[in-house]
Amino acid sequence: MPVMKLLAFILSCAALPAAGIRLGIIGTDTSHVIAFTKVLNDPSNPEHVPGARVVAAYKGGSPDVESSRTRVDQFAEELARNWNVEIVPDIPTLCTKVDAILLESVDGRPHLAQARQVIAARKPMFIDKPLSATLEDAREIARLAKEAGVPWFSSSSLRWSEIVTATRRPNATSVTTWGPGPFEEHHYLELGWYAIHPIEMLFTLMGTGVEEVTRISGAHGDTIVGRWKDGRIGTVHAMRPSGPYGAAVIAGRELVQSPPRARSSYVPMLREIVKFFETGRPPVPNEETLEIFAFLDAAQRSKEAGGKPTRLR
Repeated sequence: MPVMKLLAFILSCAALPAAGIRLGIIGTDTSHVIAFTKVLNDPSNPEHVPGARVVAAYKGGSPDVESSRTRVDQFAEELARNWNVEIVPDIPTLCTKVDAILLESVDGRPHLAQARQVIAARKPMFIDKPLSATLEDAREIARLAKEAGVPWFSSSSLRWSEIVTATRRPNATSVTTWGPGPFEEHHYLELGWYAIHPIEMLFTLMGTGVEEVTRISGAHGDTIVGRWKDGRIGTVHAMRPSGPYGAAVIAGRELVQSPPRARSSYVPMLREIVKFFETGRPPVPNEETLEIFAFLDAAQRSKEAGGKPTRLR
């Protein structure tokens, strides 16, 4: 092959999209978009997860949320500059360029409106925490997706952390988890903003079946106690302004506690996300995610009732 034709062939190959699933990001206002793209798009990364690649993004952003307003342009520019991610003007345009969606907006309030457009385009999606700002919005996302036959799931990466893998027991009768629990003033479900992480760990270790929640609030955090239908008790300590993550599990006569320096990484969750986009089968049942939000809702109503035990809706 002549040298010029060979050069043209090499250049044309370099311009082709990478093999695998083309991913689009909604919301460039969280550090997750950079962390996820580094792992998915860089084959030289020791933690590289193959099979999918971020190719386009819609900035989104919430002007009244500081952590969104101050970062949305910064992360969008970094995606475009370092990873050749195309920034598009709206969600419908994004959906024409990709096979699946990472809904990453840090603010849970616009998630329903954003998810509605993704569902209309029939694209499977992962919805980062929090799934929404209210139980009603969470249920509406689930209803719309079910009617359209669009697969989705939502989860905290802590579900796959060493905290959980080191303490999980099939016969757990009581579980306590803890972690940071700061609030964001625009979110009605206060615990959904950040305490969703230790709450997600609680459900991973206990399973579903909560019927009643009691929340006690103090100056430095909240303690939330759930009573399961079979009599088991699960407790979450959400610390403010921050605190470490951990878990303790009672299973029969055994008491096991998470390692003091337990590892947590986005990589296990990203593996599950790619597998989900390949198979259409969510690693976390939608019903479990909705029960977590019913738990958050009951905890909020318990606080409003002065710490009164409150049943899930």
